[in-house]
Amino acid sequence: MKPKSILIGVAAVILVAGYGLGRARASGVGPATPASTAPVQTRPGPAPVVRPAVVIPKGTMLHVRLNEALGTATSRPGERFDATLTEPLLANGVTVVPRGTQVSGLVREAMPSGRLKGRAVLMLALESIEMNGRRIPIQTRAFTETSGRHRKRNSWWLGGGAGTGALIGGLAGGGAGLAIGAGSGAAVGLTGALLTGRKQVRLPAEAVVGFRLEQPVTIHG
Repeated sequence: MKPKSILIGVAAVILVAGYGLGRARASGVGPATPASTAPVQTRPGPAPVVRPAVVIPKGTMLHVRLNEALGTATSRPGERFDATLTEPLLANGVTVVPRGTQVSGLVREAMPSGRLKGRAVLMLALESIEMNGRRIPIQTRAFTETSGRHRKRNSWWLGGGAGTGALIGGLAGGGAGLAIGAGSGAAVGLTGALLTGRKQVRLPAEAVVGFRLEQPVTIHG
């Protein structure tokens, strides 16, 4: 092949290649470029709202309504009880613990009275507040309820009953009757004392009881 013919062929190839590249650029199609590996930038979401901790001061009163009856005749030391707040707990005039919040407590003492002497004593204390699925420990001063004193007429009835029985027996049958009457009178007098001598403390369900905080309580948001 002649050199001139070779040069003409090479020039034709170059022209065709250039023409095709120009059309590709005009149509927006070009050589593939590698995909970018730069990380995708995303906007951060809103930050969670964190409420500051609030402190309920020492000495705050908690008024609660009992969910069950408690008393010296039925309750035992160490038993737990449930109750409901009847008033909200405030801090700086703002409600921290709403009305109706559940609380739990402990029976510290439940001592019935003796048959002829001694007082019945019922002692309760709150231990926790239920808020947002959490149990917040608290310390309160114990609520103590005590029965009244036994009346002196119990002892008088015991002795007086025996004396009266002796007198009736003596009048009815002389000496032997006197002894029998004394025994009968003592039994009657003792029965009367036992029936009137026991005193119990009982708080019915729905009773409202007040407790005072002994330590401040921190409520986290």
